[in-house]
Amino acid sequence: MKSMTKFLPIFPLSYVVYPGQPLNLHIFEPRYKQLINDCQSQKITFGIPVVINGELAEYGTEVEITLIQKTYDNGEMDIRTRGLKVFRVMEVIREVPDKLYSAAIVFEQKHLPADTTKLNPTLVDLMAQLHSILQTDFDLYKKFSSPTSFDIAPYAALSQEDQYRLLMSESEKGRQWFLIQHLLKLIPHLEDSERLKSRVQMNGHFRNEISPNF
Repeated sequence: MKSMTKFLPIFPLSYVVYPGQPLNLHIFEPRYKQLINDCQSQKITFGIPVVINGELAEYGTEVEITLIQKTYDNGEMDIRTRGLKVFRVMEVIREVPDKLYSAAIVFEQKHLPADTTKLNPTLVDLMAQLHSILQTDFDLYKKFSSPTSFDIAPYAALSQEDQYRLLMSESEKGRQWFLIQHLLKLIPHLEDSERLKSRVQMNGHFRNEISPNF
């Protein structure tokens, strides 16, 4: 599939959405109620460019509405969406004729895992270690049948800035390597934190320990 430019209504959020990722939204602002109604009636998609530190970033994700869960008497809505494609913003159109919302001319980025369809075993092991420390019930292969880096990223304890860096990468191998490096740095800190927590919890308790020989 060739990359191309297109016109998209935009809904900027301080949240990174990845291709394939579901996102549930409560729509209450008049401009975005209009945007969602337009997308629904015209069967079109919209874009979620990322807002970082109050500024509109260059990259974002095109999303589709999968379900309008509920419409309230005042026009507010609960909707379900799903990420489709990564885009790069070429031009923001802040005033669209007869519309309350803004739009953008965007360029579609390659994002499919064309350079690998398998997860790096090291990444799988590190994700298991992370969630063991966090004591969650997250199981990668129970949640996803054929997971990619985009599936894993929301569960990898990334900062917003690192989530955004991952979004910009066009290589699946590169994204997996980025996650591996992140987890290799993060996990030792979490393990130290758990050990510190254990030591703090022992303060004030009667301890039954054997003194080492020296």
